[in-house]
Amino acid sequence: MKTSGLIEALLFSRAEPWTALELAKALGKSFEEIIEAVTELETERAEGGIQVMRAGDTITLGTHPAAHEILQQLYKEELEKGLSKASVETLSIIMYGDEVTRGKIDYIRGVNSSFILRNLLVRGLIERKPYPRDRKRFMYAPTVALLAQFGVLNVTQLPEYARIHGELAQTLMGADITDDLTEQTTDAPEQITS
Repeated sequence: MKTSGLIEALLFSRAEPWTALELAKALGKSFEEIIEAVTELETERAEGGIQVMRAGDTITLGTHPAAHEILQQLYKEELEKGLSKASVETLSIIMYGDEVTRGKIDYIRGVNSSFILRNLLVRGLIERKPYPRDRKRFMYAPTVALLAQFGVLNVTQLPEYARIHGELAQTLMGADITDDLTEQTTDAPEQITS
């Protein structure tokens, strides 16, 4: 597979921006090779619905500007609907968990949660914060607005917090082990997670 294809796979898999240096390290390529491959990928994706977006040396995937209007309408309709079962599950994990990353949410739910997290962020129900053990990743936390909707000052006042928090911590121990192993092997592209 060409370097541009590998870069596209990495950008898609993390669903978060990468720096050119991170891509170079993950793929074992030089900075110059990465910039050249990103330029090639931009050309390849120029007419597609998904395009390469760059801000300095930070690279991510995004939707084509021509799709903006229809996507805005869909987002608006989505925001006006109630929360789906998947959104409620994800929100519960974030509210009752500690240092909850997308990888941990995916571990518990068994599916990719990127779209759900984006919707919860857009609705202002959760916020992204730097993950203390790895600044390249993020953890998710409930917003003050969400806590206000539940009528609590902090998460410890949520119903059955101690019991559910403890059970979730036990379940997330497996995810912590997975995260730790991933951090130790980040040189291998197939091991990269969020």
